[in-house]
Amino acid sequence: MKPRLVLASALMLFLELALIRWTGSNVVHLSYFSNFVLLGSFLGIGIGILRSGRAKRLPFYSPIVLGLLVAVVAWKPVTVNRGGDTSVIYFTSLNTTGPPTWVILPIIFVAAAVILAGPAELVGRCFGELPRLTAYRYDLIGSLIGILAFTGLSFVGAPPIWWGAIVTILFAVLMVPQQKLTATALSAALVAAPLLVMVGVLFHESTRPENSWSPYYKVQTQASQWDGVPLLTITVNGVPHQQAIPADSRLQWEPQYGLPYERANAGKAPKNVLIIGAGSGSDVAIALKKGAQHVDAVEIDPRIRDIGKALHPDRPYQDPRVTSHIDDGRAFLSRTDKKYDLIMLALPDSLTLVNGASSLRLESYLFTKQAFESAKEHLAPGGAFAMYNYYRETWLIDRLALTAEEAFGHKPCVDKVGDDLQQAVVTVGLTEADQTCGTAWAGKTEITPPPATDNRPFLYLFTDRIPSLYLVTLGLVLVAGLIGVGIAGGGSSYRRMRPYADLFLLGAGFMLLETKSITGFALLFGTTWVVNAIVFAGVLIAVLAAVEVTRRFKTPPVKAMYVILAAGLLLSWVFPDSWLLSMPVGLRALVAVVIAFMPIFAANVIFAKRFSDTADGTASFGANLLGAMLGGCLEYAALLIGFDGLLIIAALLYVGAFLLRPKGSPAVAG
Repeated sequence: MKPRLVLASALMLFLELALIRWTGSNVVHLSYFSNFVLLGSFLGIGIGILRSGRAKRLPFYSPIVLGLLVAVVAWKPVTVNRGGDTSVIYFTSLNTTGPPTWVILPIIFVAAAVILAGPAELVGRCFGELPRLTAYRYDLIGSLIGILAFTGLSFVGAPPIWWGAIVTILFAVLMVPQQKLTATALSAALVAAPLLVMVGVLFHESTRPENSWSPYYKVQTQASQWDGVPLLTITVNGVPHQQAIPADSRLQWEPQYGLPYERANAGKAPKNVLIIGAGSGSDVAIALKKGAQHVDAVEIDPRIRDIGKALHPDRPYQDPRVTSHIDDGRAFLSRTDKKYDLIMLALPDSLTLVNGASSLRLESYLFTKQAFESAKEHLAPGGAFAMYNYYRETWLIDRLALTAEEAFGHKPCVDKVGDDLQQAVVTVGLTEADQTCGTAWAGKTEITPPPATDNRPFLYLFTDRIPSLYLVTLGLVLVAGLIGVGIAGGGSSYRRMRPYADLFLLGAGFMLLETKSITGFALLFGTTWVVNAIVFAGVLIAVLAAVEVTRRFKTPPVKAMYVILAAGLLLSWVFPDSWLLSMPVGLRALVAVVIAFMPIFAANVIFAKRFSDTADGTASFGANLLGAMLGGCLEYAALLIGFDGLLIIAALLYVGAFLLRPKGSPAVAG
């Protein structure tokens, strides 16, 4: 039973991560709503756990729906529709293909819930046959294995066919009974048919020569020529992302790429240049063409860098004057003491979110006021900081210019290119004398939003309200959850979960703590997939440690653990991430781990003590998981109150859990 529980839990986590990655690469809308699949997964897991006590047959619906979803998405891939709500910007393709949003998003949400409900049923059945904490312990071990397996495949750049093969093997092991030959054959057919469809689709996608996979994207390349000039177009997740073009041709066709070198350093060639968002190397090639003696090229995606290294016409990464770094730009600045004559943000729009965070993009922490101040600290005397991109909105250009003005103490140079995409170059010298403006920035207007901050790093959000698109979507998610739980439980789900309202709130609070940890570590150590994977694994290890301590030792009473939890939340509030950023990296890591994982550990000791004493293990665990879905929805409050504000919401949820806890019920270790 224990090995089966470990395998089912590993399948559950692996499948969840694979769905997030694969659907996001083919339905571009999900690159901005990765939490949408996560919420569907939580709903499905909660429903599956609740069903496990009354379901008699194996959940064959799960692989069937998985095969259908993969076939449908591969048949009709989707790009984002940028029309409608203009209070948030999406840097994506300008054309809409495939089914409309209102069709494809509900399909994916419901499919994710149904797919994850199957492995969750298998997990729930094991919970019914093992002591509470023993089952939870092996569930966590399996989850950790699932995360490590997917992380390992990301590290080696494995294509989706490997994800599909692993999922197929695990489904076969778990769902094909070793009993009568007829039953075995029927079960094998029900499992194999849809999964073979999935594997076929993924094999075709994985073996196309233009496709490769980074830890963030599906990357596609296409070589061509324009007027005899070689071009390499790189597309990620179905969206044209960048072109590798010879520097001479780029400067001839789009001379604005040379403007930072004219506006900065009195037009003199900079000696040391830092390029953040170096990509396939075009901006690096331009820096070399402009006379740079050394370039530090920082790119977060190893696959895109490697493509540029092999295929860029100018071969800039082979130049001895260039040092390449696979890193997050903000994290690189926090770890280096070098000074630069020019620091550039070269079109760093990531087209994707940090996994596990509803609103944090890979580049979000590059455009905050604190990030600009960090860049200022790394400028040599006479140096300058510049950025350029296709900003599309005048208010966004003004917001960046205002951020530069507040960070540097004087107005920057702003050069706009007159087209619908509103490409602009913003350059600001260390002092006003270190910049030569062709066009001075006119200054902020009444509609210019304030600078983004590390606490609220939402550069592309124009208003100080949660966009209606998010509110409507989250409302529909919650309604779907209420209906789904009612149907799955045959009308008894809510009655069964009613005694476990405190566990429901504990689940919601835990989700917010996890999100705060992910975003905090992303700021402190980078938004890279490696940091993200380490945080996910660290959270699970902290939870597993809480379970082990509760199983093996006499822990303080629940009231005392709530006091420790409150102290941990207060510690996180009193010592913000900005304070940690000033520490050396080693000390920063140690203190960050203590601050982030102390409340997580305390909260899960509370959960473990309470869970071990429940009369209905599947209902109580299901209530906790559905609470996590509510926490995933509450994450979006960060758009309004910032990530630090999530600590306040978590504290209120834990106060509610404390008040709703059963009185005078001694915990019995399982």
